[in-house]
Amino acid sequence: MPRLAIGPEFPRELSALAQPVRRDAVVALRRFLLNVAGAPHPERVRGARDPRAATLRLAEGHRGVVVRHRDVYWLRTILPDPEAWSYARRHRYGVNPATGVVEVWDAEALERVEPALRRSVRSPGLFDPICDGDLLALGLDVHALPLFRLITTEADVAALEPLLPPTQHVPLAVLARGGSLAEAWRELDAWRATPEAGTGSAGDPGRGPVDTEDLHAALLRSPDRAAFVADKLELDRVLAAPAWCTFPYPPQHRLARGARYEQPALVVGGAGTGKTVIALHRAAYLAAHGSGPVLLVTFSQGLAEELATRLDVLIDDEVVRKRVEVDNPERLVMRIVTDAEGRRPSLVGPGARSLAELTDEATRLLSRATGDLLDDVEPGRKPYRHIIVDEAQDVSPAQWRLLRAAAPHAHDDLFVVGDPHQRVTDTRVVLGAVGIPAAQHTLSLSYRLPQELLSFVVRLRGGGPTSGLVKGMTAMYGLRAERNGERPVVRAYDTFEAELAGLRATIESWLADGVAAEEMAVGARNPRLVRDAKQALDGLEVRTATFSHLKGLEFERVALIGVTEGVVPEPPPADPDARARALQRERSILFVACTRARTMLYISHSGRGSPFLPL
Repeated sequence: MPRLAIGPEFPRELSALAQPVRRDAVVALRRFLLNVAGAPHPERVRGARDPRAATLRLAEGHRGVVVRHRDVYWLRTILPDPEAWSYARRHRYGVNPATGVVEVWDAEALERVEPALRRSVRSPGLFDPICDGDLLALGLDVHALPLFRLITTEADVAALEPLLPPTQHVPLAVLARGGSLAEAWRELDAWRATPEAGTGSAGDPGRGPVDTEDLHAALLRSPDRAAFVADKLELDRVLAAPAWCTFPYPPQHRLARGARYEQPALVVGGAGTGKTVIALHRAAYLAAHGSGPVLLVTFSQGLAEELATRLDVLIDDEVVRKRVEVDNPERLVMRIVTDAEGRRPSLVGPGARSLAELTDEATRLLSRATGDLLDDVEPGRKPYRHIIVDEAQDVSPAQWRLLRAAAPHAHDDLFVVGDPHQRVTDTRVVLGAVGIPAAQHTLSLSYRLPQELLSFVVRLRGGGPTSGLVKGMTAMYGLRAERNGERPVVRAYDTFEAELAGLRATIESWLADGVAAEEMAVGARNPRLVRDAKQALDGLEVRTATFSHLKGLEFERVALIGVTEGVVPEPPPADPDARARALQRERSILFVACTRARTMLYISHSGRGSPFLPL
């Protein structure tokens, strides 16, 4: 029976086709998996750069492009017949000998580029000081080495980026800007092979040589490149699920599926690096493979509901899904105290207690029920065996003490993700000070934001360090994007009425572009401006919210209005220390709102713009 590995491009391109074509393609793939009469068969591609390339006729006028390795078929894309044949001829595929992951090369384009590089070559070459052995040790392709030796400028490396696999371009880019071999290796870590990805164990290239001919093993190590399906149910799930659910990037997969963390784990990363995806996948992994109840906790009830919905998509086994509770710290406190006292505590009126008092009481109740010394021998007496914390930068010290008391001191107890630069409260905490000696893992590659948007928001936020979740400061240095895209649009209007009219025109143009309303969001600093935006967009079903309520969400396009002096930031207090903290918090709130956009950000103001906006 053939084994089918679905590439991430295929579900996206299938969903863009007309419904009859989609239906026929899915039926054809089901037949292919069953190997029954009438199933599509692989057809060789004449002139292909890779002899393993083939096509499958999936629907009238449409073909899938596959790469065959024994009985494994890696389904790359579905295209109209002429484009499918061209795509199949153009690419070649390999396995990186250093990282063990699969690589896709635009071989046809590189063949056209090489003569141009030869004509412009100057001596010395950019990589002349580095010997072939050192370049090959970084995983650079031995067949492409002569091409790389023709490179004489950093601009040449940038021009080659769209044509090279990331695992080839990344070390070249580091070396081109003067980085060391060690720095190139650190950059490559984001693409390092993932043991036991997909179905079955793929081995660990760090423990032995990589078989560069074994494409199947490389696909298993590359969770962002292939999802294996064995039957109709798995095929339908992969085709219907969002990409974050099915194709996690290697660092996301590696961190989420870590077999055993001996101490609390902290994942810190900039906007769009996939922290929440990691938290969701970690919760799903522990629900399936852990040793007790799992709690996924986040900043607010709204975010908790969003995460619960996403978990419903990620975990299709109802029994496993029920092992994960999703909550926010305040609701967790109320539940613990209510269970202990038999009635819900009052927050207003005579005998009322503050939320801070209730948090301390909940922590006391948990600590009294099971002392810390019992954790390792009787972990079952804690309410949760595993706790995952999202948006950790906004959890208060008292809430951290509560969470520490809610799970045993044992392996895989606490898994924490956050970004101190996205802090929207005045919370400052070092985890070690509240009994959580966390080991930090850092992410620096943004998958959500294009480079143009990332550069804009880094300038807006200010690249200086901020107090982190472990001892010391956390800097934004080194954060980069995986792709390029549109520059943010900043639009100035003479009056607020004109600004609202401009907002409506912008949203209508996005709808005309074919962007779904649910893939857009409109944000403003305060509820009054949100109400004004809703009135201006009357009849258009687009989400509108304050900047803070966009936290943790993401959309294709985001419009932010009222980013005006005196509104963003709001007038700060007079006290110098309080003023500095308030301004930093206001800057972070705007930064968080801007980073919700995946492809396009529109910012408007009437009168003088916010001083936070980059010049």
